Amino acid sequence: MTDTQRDIGLLEPTPECRCNGTPPTPEQTEGPYYKPYTPHKTNFRGDVESYTPMVLSGRVVGLDGKPVGGALLDFWQVGDEGVYDDEGFRLRGHQFADDEGNWRLETVLPAEYPGRTRHVHVKVQPPGGEVLTTMLYFPGERRNRLDKHFRPECLMEVRETPEGWEGTYTFVVPA
Repeated sequence: MTDTQRDIGLLEPTPECRCNGTPPTPEQTEGPYYKPYTPHKTNFRGDVESYTPMVLSGRVVGLDGKPVGGALLDFWQVGDEGVYDDEGFRLRGHQFADDEGNWRLETVLPAEYPGRTRHVHVKVQPPGGEVLTTMLYFPGERRNRLDKHFRPECLMEVRETPEGWEGTYTFVVPA
């Protein structure tokens, strides 16, 4: 901007928007079953005897679409019985996204239980950033529309494979 433009009261040009237009992942309740100090764990399958295998994976990115390496992800869920472990850390654990923001959890397909649709809880925290508490949901579940906590923005891409279920989701967080 020239001095003449400043003298006549013109504004500085608006900076270029570098965001990819994706809104942040919605905040949701942690519910009554969250437990802090979970173990570092990327595989929940050894926690239960019977299960349908599932792999959840995805990325953590900032509002600008760039990967958020080192983000903390803390997961908790139910297994086939539809019950949270209140005494230990079965089906609970945390991990860190790699330098490219990628994460992967070998887990089990969660059951439905009274009043809720199938879901997985997660807290995501970029290094030095705020904690996002949210839930991941499964598309096509008949109970999605009945669950007061359900958010369509938190639907994973899910597919059934011969080895079990696969779900993917990209968390968008302020970094």
